[in-house]
Amino acid sequence: MRRNLAARLGVWSAHHRKTAILGWLLFVVLATVIGGASGMVTASEDEMGVGESGRAEKILKDADIDEPAGELVMVSARTADGWRDAAADLSKALTATGEVRGVQAPLPSKDGKDALLRFEIKGASDKAVDRVQPVLDAVERAKEDGAGHGVSVYQFGDASSQKHLSDLLADDLKKAEFTAVPLALGILLVAFGAVVAALLPVGLALTACVGAFGLLSLASHQLHLFETTYSVMFLMGLAVGVDYCLFYLRRERDERAAGRDAETALRIAAATSGRAVLVSGLTVMVAMAGMFLSGLLLFKGFALATILVVCVAMLGSVTVLPALLAGLGDRIDAGRIPFLNRRSKRGAHAGGAVAGRVLRPVLNHPKFFAVAAAVVLLALAAPALGMKTEQLGLEKQFGSDAPLSVSYKKITEKFPGGPAPARVVVKADDIQAQPVRAALGSLTKKAGDGAELTVHKAANVAEIAVPLPGDGTDAEAKKALRALRDDTVPAAFDGVDAHAYVGGDLASSEDFSDQLSKGIVPVFAFIAAVTFLLMLFSFRSLVIAVTSIALNLLSVGAAYGVMTAVFQHGWGAELIGSEKVGAIENWMPLFVLVVLFGLSMDYHVFVVSRIRESRDRGMDNRSAIREGITRTAGAVTGAAVIMVAVFAVFGTLSMQDMQQMGVGLGVAVLLDATLVRMILLPSLMTLLGDRNWHTPRWLSWLPKVSHGEEEAASSRADEPSALWAGVPHGGTGGHNAPVPTGR
Repeated sequence: MRRNLAARLGVWSAHHRKTAILGWLLFVVLATVIGGASGMVTASEDEMGVGESGRAEKILKDADIDEPAGELVMVSARTADGWRDAAADLSKALTATGEVRGVQAPLPSKDGKDALLRFEIKGASDKAVDRVQPVLDAVERAKEDGAGHGVSVYQFGDASSQKHLSDLLADDLKKAEFTAVPLALGILLVAFGAVVAALLPVGLALTACVGAFGLLSLASHQLHLFETTYSVMFLMGLAVGVDYCLFYLRRERDERAAGRDAETALRIAAATSGRAVLVSGLTVMVAMAGMFLSGLLLFKGFALATILVVCVAMLGSVTVLPALLAGLGDRIDAGRIPFLNRRSKRGAHAGGAVAGRVLRPVLNHPKFFAVAAAVVLLALAAPALGMKTEQLGLEKQFGSDAPLSVSYKKITEKFPGGPAPARVVVKADDIQAQPVRAALGSLTKKAGDGAELTVHKAANVAEIAVPLPGDGTDAEAKKALRALRDDTVPAAFDGVDAHAYVGGDLASSEDFSDQLSKGIVPVFAFIAAVTFLLMLFSFRSLVIAVTSIALNLLSVGAAYGVMTAVFQHGWGAELIGSEKVGAIENWMPLFVLVVLFGLSMDYHVFVVSRIRESRDRGMDNRSAIREGITRTAGAVTGAAVIMVAVFAVFGTLSMQDMQQMGVGLGVAVLLDATLVRMILLPSLMTLLGDRNWHTPRWLSWLPKVSHGEEEAASSRADEPSALWAGVPHGGTGGHNAPVPTGR
């Protein structure tokens, strides 16, 4: 009998334990060292841009024009002109840092109670974040000095906000690591009741993340990344890595508990769960590849990161994990914890006792439960019909009480358009030609007070900073931006031999959203088509392929609905330390769609493979469904709890987009592993009957893929354990017990 790929990998690893284990460790060390030495390359402003704002950024980059990192500091007093002494002292302190240039005279507000200090950080703008700390310290001292005299100081700017963001991301990632890992370990201790069995999946998942981090750093030299990419990679790597190991380890332990010898148990686990891991991992990676079609650098980075970490975790699960299991033997149960290790001699059947009780009425009344589950999911999805998306501004992203958000709000209230003006970039063959100069003058005049014209003669490029009304991001600002793009700029340069593009923060946000709306259709089409084809080839069934997509869409819809209810409408947001923000981060729906289509296949492939395995052993459809779901219930429950716990950690982080991602993914996985896999899937498969497994004649050419059923059927409990010669078995006994058929 020819074994499938997963079985061959498992047997090879068991035969070559030292090679597999040392090879894995060598890979992780080399990837970490080389990746760390190369460093990660983050995306620059011009790379992030798309559309018209992207073209404006490209003109500036091609002309080697570096926009200096500007900073704004507002000094506020209770009375008119009460800020003068504090502003003068602060100006001197800022100059004394040696890190700033062009400190302008204080600009008073209309009521005279506030003054705005404007200056730039010395050096290249991309290095400003490394030089801004002395400036932050000087402003902080001014805050402390002014507190006793009724003077308040607020700072916002390119370098200070980037510094705040970088520090926040680093702190959040550290918090996630130190919270998610112990959580996963604790859940596994409860699931397995043994320290070694719990440590194994966590250890492999962490080493997979570390190795993938190194590879991603190397890859970032070709595809530049956003800073949030590492957080997403860790989130996916820990969840997927633990799940894959859990599926594999749970099947091996179940086979041992059922009376198989060590070699046979591992061979069956490799042929069945190992194969499910390969199919699931491949599905996740291909689904993630769909993000490359979005046309956005952010999603390309997410795609690269998740593909790398899933690939590494998958390979580790089917190679080094069998080697470790072969080397440990029954020592996998070392460090047993009293009252937690309750594994029955009946193996998997004991673990599925609760699932069996839940499943009994579902299989007896499939139509009722299918309709009820679908109604619940659709009800949860209902709020998504009114979902609004936008690129969340600083106040919404960090919370209205965050110091950076407060500073931004205070400055924009007193000096509208200051922090985020629109920026018109003009490129001409001769920027000093009379028609071009006339157009620039006309546009600057029409832009109103505060518009600033800068001409770069050597590069034949000009810039006009145009203040936007409102806070620079609200509906009033967006209306002004549209008028600038659609009317003011085209009218000024009509008939002039020059190219004029409108950029700036708001313009970049609007262009990003436009590209996102265009990219979601091809991404979804790609993911749906690939998922359909992979399920079709894996199970040779049109029905399984179609229902896989339908169930995934229900999970995604429910996740969208919950996200909308919590973050857009504020229902229960305070329970997770968040607040109502009135919209969903614009890239979140596409990201959640892609990730959930990939992750839900973990459970789907694992469960349906076990059902198909039972079916191919001769069971009728209903018995195969009961057998497959009860035998996988323990692993699916454990994996889901770990995923939900990891995602929940991200739901408690500081940034709004991380919170939305954590809540959306956590809710979807919870629903997918319970309502979908335990109720909707079995009831639907029961109603469909033998049509689940029917292969149309015109698809009979599809190859029959082994699900490991031949391996399980042909194995005997009394086979010799040559691979485990000299490995202690812990005296578990029962090696000659008959193999349960589950009938």
